[in-house]
Amino acid sequence: MAFISENLNRIKPSATMVITTKAAQLKREGKKVIGLSAGEPDFDTPDHIKKAAINAIEKGFTKYTNVEGIPELRQAIVDKFKRDNNLDYKINDVIVSSGGKQILYNALMSSINANDEVIIPSPYWVSYPDMTLLAGGKPVIINCTSETGFKLTADALSKVITEKSKWLILNSPSNPSGACYSKNELEAIAEIVRKHKNLYVMTDDIYEYIVYDSFKFFTFAQVAPDLKERTLTVNGVSKSHCMTGWRIGYAAGPSLLIKAMIKIQGQSTSNASSISQHAALAGISGSMNFLKPCLEAFDERRKYVVSKLNSIPGISCILPKGAFYAYPDVSGLIGKRTIDGQTLNNDTEIVEWLLDTAEVAAVPGSAFGLEPYFRVSYATSIELLKEAMSRIEKAVLSLS
Repeated sequence: MAFISENLNRIKPSATMVITTKAAQLKREGKKVIGLSAGEPDFDTPDHIKKAAINAIEKGFTKYTNVEGIPELRQAIVDKFKRDNNLDYKINDVIVSSGGKQILYNALMSSINANDEVIIPSPYWVSYPDMTLLAGGKPVIINCTSETGFKLTADALSKVITEKSKWLILNSPSNPSGACYSKNELEAIAEIVRKHKNLYVMTDDIYEYIVYDSFKFFTFAQVAPDLKERTLTVNGVSKSHCMTGWRIGYAAGPSLLIKAMIKIQGQSTSNASSISQHAALAGISGSMNFLKPCLEAFDERRKYVVSKLNSIPGISCILPKGAFYAYPDVSGLIGKRTIDGQTLNNDTEIVEWLLDTAEVAAVPGSAFGLEPYFRVSYATSIELLKEAMSRIEKAVLSLS
């Protein structure tokens, strides 16, 4: 009898974690690796949030909390949804977890039966398919190429829905592409969802506040309020409030689903960190003025990285509307030969070659379900980005 569960044979390690770990190991060995693989703001957590955490410690808020989160934070989340998205929820419609990733995991584990289908547009965040598999479901992947701006169309969605379709996962702004769905695009998707009464929508809005060029963000339930009871709206403070390590995610949705998610969480991690919850309360209910300089820096980096990538032979890149990633097409590098005589056959080999040759860490498009691309994060200093782009250009120009 095998000791390790056979279920693990169905999933892969997180590609972003694998690349980030390898880059860190090379750094420890003395290599001057520039890591563009991690999706993490390089700005510090705002002072008022850190002070709230310190205050929580000093006042003894260090005990267990309700599994679903402290009432004050859940009420602040209710207020946030009303203020920013014009969505009305009650406090019992909200759950707080240890990061947005746990929210997604809870939702799938509490709703998927064997062979239920989860529709996932690619490129997708790396964990969506594997979480689906762990829950016993079947990922149904729809390739969304640069021709549609890496976005799902209503027509493409209508062609894959079956009687087994349980969830559609939407991510806007997108990791890895930075694509953002407009109000009209979401309304078109909603028209299809309305026709299929057993299909639910899980919308991952973790990059909600990180948008550019005056883009107006809308979440799915906001444009389709009649589908609110079939929508789980997922968010968190990791990206918008520079709190990746604090591990606070949250969601609002149908009370039946939220109760099931609380049940799952109660038998796994229980509550999110009490201290992090108080910090998140300060972040969600406090001023967002700290975000403006962050967005200005991201925007400068976004424009520089995309412009530089587009100047390198064999690489082309769409200007993203949100998040902090570029997702360049590297089809022009397929078949090229390195100085050592290696033929680059796919984006995974290209990324491995860049790490070994240029000492720049990126993530291959294959990890996100759409090849041949790679993802680079521009959530690092402009100085490091300039050096990284220079290294990539030098390496590419050496190919034959």
